[in-house]
Amino acid sequence: MVTVAVIEGDGIGPEVVGATLKVLEKIRETFKLPLEFVFVEAGDRAKEKYGEALPKESYERLLRADAILKGPVGETAADVIVRLRRELDLFANIRPAKVLPGVPALKENVDLIIVRENIEDLYVGAENLLPQTSLGHKVAVGLRLASERETRRVAKVAAEYAKARRNKVTIVHKANVMRVTCGLFRDVAKEVLEAEGVEVDEMYVDAAAMELVRRPERFDVMLTPNVFGDILSDLAAQVVGSLGLAPSGNIGEERALFEPVHGAAFDIAGKGIANPTATMLAASMMLEWLERKKGLPKGAEAAAALQRAIEKALSEGVKTPDLGGNYGTFEFAEEVVKRLQLP
Repeated sequence: MVTVAVIEGDGIGPEVVGATLKVLEKIRETFKLPLEFVFVEAGDRAKEKYGEALPKESYERLLRADAILKGPVGETAADVIVRLRRELDLFANIRPAKVLPGVPALKENVDLIIVRENIEDLYVGAENLLPQTSLGHKVAVGLRLASERETRRVAKVAAEYAKARRNKVTIVHKANVMRVTCGLFRDVAKEVLEAEGVEVDEMYVDAAAMELVRRPERFDVMLTPNVFGDILSDLAAQVVGSLGLAPSGNIGEERALFEPVHGAAFDIAGKGIANPTATMLAASMMLEWLERKKGLPKGAEAAAALQRAIEKALSEGVKTPDLGGNYGTFEFAEEVVKRLQLP
């Protein structure tokens, strides 16, 4: 039996996760998958209830799971997802950006993946406010961390994805200014990718942002440091239609966590109109990973079937209000279930 720990999250989290689980239950039945779902409390509601966003019991359950499916978390996001990325060694963040049928997008025929280093860079949180008396005004400083070890690991992940696609990786950096940290990232990544037999090019991050809007079809796999990848992946999501369509995977050697990129959207929570597509696509990524890493039978087939069902629903006008439709969160899930078919 393969165990998936489920964190519902906050705001619209319980709705989009609930709708996704409705679809996963049907997939489990259709493909006869040995899947077990275990609910784990984490986030704002957990902090209100237990005094901490990620209680010890929840953390221990996550350690025992084969994978984690997580909804968006509110104000305590850093206490949950940032901690899990570091402590579970989820060193690579995978963010696909693909134009889906029936969804208006800035550009057509976009299908790329951003592979983002996930535990270093400015997000290590090493920031300090210098004593005001020494300078006469406030000065804050932050440490940017880049290591050969982590760059090698994430570059190998980028190579794996590239080999399954068009065999090309674009390294995104700013080594003309941050010569040491970005220079190390660029040089080590290039060495690894070339050794893997992957075609390599590179681009400064500001130019990459421009090209994502102007000519995104030129990209296949983009390899980025942590902060740049965080920003560019949101930009890429909007280019292909909406942040509500953007899934992500936090990948380690033996552990992985899958989640939507979007936030908790408290303003629409409880209204039944949230778009569950990103969470469903994250679940599709999870099923494929579970077969590859944990031996889940037919996981990749089930993942492909889920993606086809989502795309078929969207192409036939089944859309939530954010995409101009009138289907509710669970109504959308029901329509996806109707379109699930064996290959």
